[in-house]
Amino acid sequence: MIRGYFRGASIASFSANFVTLLPPLRDLSEPRMHDYWRQQLRGSSGQKMSTFLFTSESVNEGHPDKLCDQVSDAVLDACLEQDPDSKLACETCTKTNMVLVNIEQHSPDIAQGVHGHFSKKPEEIGARDQGHMFGYATDETEELMPLSHVSATKLGAKLTEVRKNGTCAWLRPDGKTQVTVEYKNDNGAMVPIRVHTGLISSQHDETVTNDKIAADLKEFVIKPVIREKYLDEKTIFHLNPSGRFVIGGPHGDAGLTGRKIIIDTYGGWGAHGGGAFSGKDPTKVDRSGAYVVREAAKSVVASGLARRCIVQVSYAIGVPEPLSVFVDSYKTGVIPDSEILEIIKQNFDFRPGMIAINLDLRRGGDKRYQKTAAYGHFGRNDPDFTWETVKPLKFEKA
Repeated sequence: MIRGYFRGASIASFSANFVTLLPPLRDLSEPRMHDYWRQQLRGSSGQKMSTFLFTSESVNEGHPDKLCDQVSDAVLDACLEQDPDSKLACETCTKTNMVLVNIEQHSPDIAQGVHGHFSKKPEEIGARDQGHMFGYATDETEELMPLSHVSATKLGAKLTEVRKNGTCAWLRPDGKTQVTVEYKNDNGAMVPIRVHTGLISSQHDETVTNDKIAADLKEFVIKPVIREKYLDEKTIFHLNPSGRFVIGGPHGDAGLTGRKIIIDTYGGWGAHGGGAFSGKDPTKVDRSGAYVVREAAKSVVASGLARRCIVQVSYAIGVPEPLSVFVDSYKTGVIPDSEILEIIKQNFDFRPGMIAINLDLRRGGDKRYQKTAAYGHFGRNDPDFTWETVKPLKFEKA
């Protein structure tokens, strides 16, 4: 049963257990901090808490930041379509009745150090910058992505679908979603129990009533997206809780490329190196490095080597080989992490030039990259998302 609220009461959540402040320590060496939190995490029976809440959010393609991401990636598509070796860093900003796109000449210093003015072989091409990227996968959904993130993302995508096909003609392009899921930690693996809370804030026309908004969102957005097994009588949905959302997009707020990096990736799960994706060509490891480590983490989980996996890679500017590759299976691996790491190294080439070849990242056009700029770069069932293909893993022991 779904309960909809427009101005719903505050929801008691797990975080409410952690607002108590510790009294000041008399002695800095007093080891009470760890003991305090350990005590908070145990019930009156002394048993460890078995569940917790985790929240992820998403925004629609009409959100001003996402609009900028799409413009930047559309420019990238156009450049790669004309020249697959294009080097691009395209930033976009927007406000009411204005879109600013800034493209500058590529630094000759970077060009000579990284690309050798096109004299280097692909395996010799160095990273365009230093940095570290993370890839994450979990067996809790068929996409091998976190349920909280998948749910928020799919709610947003469904809002756009029913707006464009006329089912909910009162909808407008801007919108935000958020989903809180109750999880159980099963020895390192994440097991979704139920959807605790959902939030949808959708831009709408001036004539639609709040009752109509609530009824349509429940019937045409929530029901097709959230699986019934995750809903119960305690599940709460806040539907347009502000009461009015007519002004949206760049009219409502300024937008800028690269400001939704958590929405673009794993909804707060795993980790993030801080680099955005949109408007960057494949030689920029912020993008290509993040894609290949997602492929690696997903392949590890899909192969059954672990139920949950995070992979990190790091680079130095001008250096082809990664500085480090790290893996953590959160103790869900069927073999030690050190062996999983060796399997990853034997099956994936982390050199920037080879990533671009192996994942066919120099191919632009047909909105290939523009599609990535809304509703997530990962967990998508689309042949253009080549990094989502599970790679059969081969392993030879030394």
